[in-house]
Amino acid sequence: MTDTDPTAGPPSSPPVTTGGDAAAPEPKKSRAGRDLPAAIAVGGSLGVGVILVLVFIPKVWIGVVAVSLAVAMWEVIKRLRAGGYDVGVVPLLVGGQAIMWTSWPYGTDGALVSFVATVLVAMIWKLLSGGITDPPVNYLRDLAVTVLVLAWLPLLASFAIMMVLQSHGWARVLTLMIVVVCSDVGGYAAGVLFGRHPMVPAISPKKSWEGMAGSLVFGTVGAVLVITYLVDAHWWIGLVLGPVLVVCATLGDLVESQVKRDLGIKDMGTLLPGHGGIMDRLDSILPSAFVVWAILGALL
Repeated sequence: MTDTDPTAGPPSSPPVTTGGDAAAPEPKKSRAGRDLPAAIAVGGSLGVGVILVLVFIPKVWIGVVAVSLAVAMWEVIKRLRAGGYDVGVVPLLVGGQAIMWTSWPYGTDGALVSFVATVLVAMIWKLLSGGITDPPVNYLRDLAVTVLVLAWLPLLASFAIMMVLQSHGWARVLTLMIVVVCSDVGGYAAGVLFGRHPMVPAISPKKSWEGMAGSLVFGTVGAVLVITYLVDAHWWIGLVLGPVLVVCATLGDLVESQVKRDLGIKDMGTLLPGHGGIMDRLDSILPSAFVVWAILGALL
């Protein structure tokens, strides 16, 4: 998810132009620097689509995750290669799909075997990238980034696939989505209204401790309600899940923020108006999928 806990004051007024044709008005942006109406429209549409799929045809969720991750991986690969990292496109795209699809029939064993196999292929792919006459350039660096992408995107996404195949899997996945959204909304509202103290200004200047508090309150309340009325489990499970999930989602956001800072970019892509790319919507959800899978798997 994109940074949505601003602490700075209102943006400065646009410069006044004299003479010539008037410039076309830019889309109205929030204090977080986003086109808020577009963001709400896109986010609402995606949310409705996810709910319909999970409630009526839950196994289609597997395809939704696979396609979304393929786009997200392509966004990340393009940004990395533009930033000078020679990651293997074929091993990442093909291996990433293998990790997710094998988690469907074989669970964690399938995902792990596919992950290790893809890493081995990537090692050889990079080793022979210069042919048999020239040694590979930046072998250790580029291979490390390749493994990071495999673990960060498809391996974490496989837990969202495995979760939907469990008992009441659709409700578990909705728990993930709803709590992350509650955390995001609570953080945005509290950050806009009360944000004064930056949380990690060196990584994400717009995140504030007040926003984090709002995320914890909204996320925990959302988790308790969803666990009680949707999953039909003990309310205290939501009390455990909520804060852990909020912290994990926030850290996932910060990780992507630092990656983008290293690459010198604002967004991973431009596919979703008001949000950036697919990866900019998944940064909080991917690590959170593992947390929900692990906690609900242990407590239910």
